[in-house]
Amino acid sequence: MKKVAVIGLGKVGSLVGTLLSDLFTVTGFDQNKPATDVPFQVVPGSIKETAQLENFLSGQDAVVSCLPYNLNLPVAQAAYKLGIHYFDLTEDVSTTAAIREMAKTSKGVMAPQCGLAPGFIGIVGADLYGRFTKLRDVELRVGALPRYPNGLMGYSFTWSPAGVINEYINDAEVIHNGERKMVPSLEGVEMINIEGQEFEAFTTSGGLGTMCETLSGKVDTLNYKTMRYPGHAKLMRFLLYELILKEKRELVEQILTEAKPPVREDVVYVYAVVEGWKGDQLAREEFYHAYHPILINGKEWRAISWTTAASVAAVVEMVANGTLANKGFIKQEEISYQAFIKTKNGSLYESQH
Repeated sequence: MKKVAVIGLGKVGSLVGTLLSDLFTVTGFDQNKPATDVPFQVVPGSIKETAQLENFLSGQDAVVSCLPYNLNLPVAQAAYKLGIHYFDLTEDVSTTAAIREMAKTSKGVMAPQCGLAPGFIGIVGADLYGRFTKLRDVELRVGALPRYPNGLMGYSFTWSPAGVINEYINDAEVIHNGERKMVPSLEGVEMINIEGQEFEAFTTSGGLGTMCETLSGKVDTLNYKTMRYPGHAKLMRFLLYELILKEKRELVEQILTEAKPPVREDVVYVYAVVEGWKGDQLAREEFYHAYHPILINGKEWRAISWTTAASVAAVVEMVANGTLANKGFIKQEEISYQAFIKTKNGSLYESQH
């Protein structure tokens, strides 16, 4: 793999291209200018122009889609048609299902869900549960938050408002009492106290990726919850369900984007707990880390931006170097954590430990 296309050059897409440009020949594609200066060529264009998109991707070895969840499929379809590798960051379940169907007969890799959650959290969770001979509970938690919250919501939109609203509205898949089932998002609120800081965590859609299928019949409890400062879930339920704005997603996105703009000082919390048996001994394993903004090539990047970008860039590296398969569907929980952090981009996660 030598040539990699990056489509969607917002903040995360611009950083994905920047990270990959140290290892590959990168070309960007977007109808808008990149969100920041980038060290690679950019071709203007729209994914809605199928011929233009396919022409751009011809000659590329792989494409990374950094578009909003609802715009990924045309890119995946073009990659499938051309037989090149495909990667994205989506948390959307229906998009992933469509990509997975294509992967059955694809000539290249089809690897959606390569961001933070789903993505990195699944790699961490699998590393923990792989240490057990028999599982009981797998609980995965991620929070992308302002470091210094204010207001009742205690939040700022450091990544796609459309993606946040999508995961708040759609149902989430879990394993409960040993059975796979769907549960409403914004429910199951629990309190988490980490080093004196209190959080709430509640169910949201898509964070587990394909893990429910992988662990079906092997675990009593499996769930993913989003971490927020206390009170957030109650306010979002009021906005979406009591004011019935769930039917007006674009309006909700506009309101929240204007009310809670991004902050420079953000933090990403990754917390995973696995319980089960090692031989005949009941045991518990935990992973916790807080990731903060870092400098990359002299520029400061928010925690949510670099953790997301580094995750997908690391998976691209692993396909390129043969650590992962070179065709078909890739599940995040099949990716070795140790191999992930040994990549150039995956090692960014270790740099803050």
